Amino acid sequence: MLVFNIRGENIEVTQAIRDYVTKRISKLEKYFEKGSKDTAHVNLKVYPNKNAKVEVTIPLPYLTLRAEETSNDLYASVDLVTDKLERQIRKYKTKVNRKSREKGFKNLEFTPTPDTDDSDSDNESKFEVVRTKRVSLKPMDNEEAILQMDMLGHDFFIYEDADTSEINIVYRRNDGRYGLIETGDED
Repeated sequence: MLVFNIRGENIEVTQAIRDYVTKRISKLEKYFEKGSKDTAHVNLKVYPNKNAKVEVTIPLPYLTLRAEETSNDLYASVDLVTDKLERQIRKYKTKVNRKSREKGFKNLEFTPTPDTDDSDSDNESKFEVVRTKRVSLKPMDNEEAILQMDMLGHDFFIYEDADTSEINIVYRRNDGRYGLIETGDED
């Protein structure tokens, strides 16, 4: 069962808006474990140019779903973000099911957390740390890490290698392919 945390920026979240968001995003519950209580964090923003942005984050034990959409209609943005989340879930389930069959895994656990962009002001030093983030790493292989990176829309992803227990980094190269940085002792 999804629990909703809906907040608005530059907009009053009326009961009609709350009901629409709840109705649309609740359709995703069919993909979640029965009896689980997951929270959907929904942020609604309306800009002076009348565009509406909807951001949804659903942290799960094995994955964090995150999507955002902007359009000139709040209700259309809710529909678009729901469709995007559903595509993410289907893509994830397909790859995890295939990986489970190939490797014989019973449970694949992922706990990446979404990152948000903090814009730097022109006055700040370019070497100043403006945000610190702590992550817990779960063992996975590089294909699973690439899946997580793509689902979150990031250019890199840090993870613990399931075989070596070393901390590795996968990243998206300028040519669109992927790179891998392995840590540990060189042979």
